[in-house]
Amino acid sequence: MSREIQIKVDEVTLEAELNDSQTATMIYDALPIESGYNTWGDEIYFAIPVSTGPENGVETVDLGDLAYWPPGKAFCIFYGQTPASQGDEIRSASAVNPIGKVHGDVTQLKGVSASSIEISKIED
Repeated sequence: MSREIQIKVDEVTLEAELNDSQTATMIYDALPIESGYNTWGDEIYFAIPVSTGPENGVETVDLGDLAYWPPGKAFCIFYGQTPASQGDEIRSASAVNPIGKVHGDVTQLKGVSASSIEISKIED
């Protein structure tokens, strides 16, 4: 089952696909979500109304990865390096659950200055 989502921040609109993990299913079922957000280096993160524990946790991710950070109940979008990165890696603050991947150029987020983010389902 394809679970396509849309992410809107300021003038940037990105499409992404959630994976088939239990965490991603819980998040997909909670959409749409609109929230303020924080940044940590080149990562956007924000609390969402989903609470779950670790699932296939990783500490390094790839450009464009989407993840859920259990300690903060947060949705994370990685569009570059974070303060914890070493070398060329992209490293989260602590283990995150991989939930999906952005299609296209996620580095567009480097220029955004909006105060809120919207995530919604893309219906077929």
